[in-house]
Amino acid sequence: MKSLTSAALALTATSLAAQTTTQPTPAPPMTQPPVDFATATPLAGNWSYATASDGSEATFSNSSGNAQLWIHCTRATRRVSIAKPASAAAPFLNVWTSSLTRSVPASFNPATGRLTVEVAGNDTILDAIATSRGRAAFTVGTQPALVVPTWSEPSRVIEDCRG
Repeated sequence: MKSLTSAALALTATSLAAQTTTQPTPAPPMTQPPVDFATATPLAGNWSYATASDGSEATFSNSSGNAQLWIHCTRATRRVSIAKPASAAAPFLNVWTSSLTRSVPASFNPATGRLTVEVAGNDTILDAIATSRGRAAFTVGTQPALVVPTWSEPSRVIEDCRG
């Protein structure tokens, strides 16, 4: 019995010594300071508006002519989708405007390479995009933000879904 007690005490002492040994704490990962979207320069490019068989669509293309953002109205359902190019799925597309910021659940379509959110035509995030002061930003995880100018084309699409 005495040897069992001695063994238990020795094991407890060894365990306590191991717990009090300090391990070097790893440095926190480097993070970029948050971007102030209110003063961020929008990406150079142009918006275009087009009717579609099921509604209408505004597309923002960068200065090289590559589409960077789509805002699409499906009139029959009164739903607006917002999509941006992506190479992988992400749970949310973060939308920043001068009056509202929201993380919107997103889906990824590998066939089109787009990350898409869909909201009702009367969602307040659409009003915020339409009236944002000079720019709106769309972010996914740690990827660089897509900051676009707020021209009239997205507003036209939003109004098309409201009737």
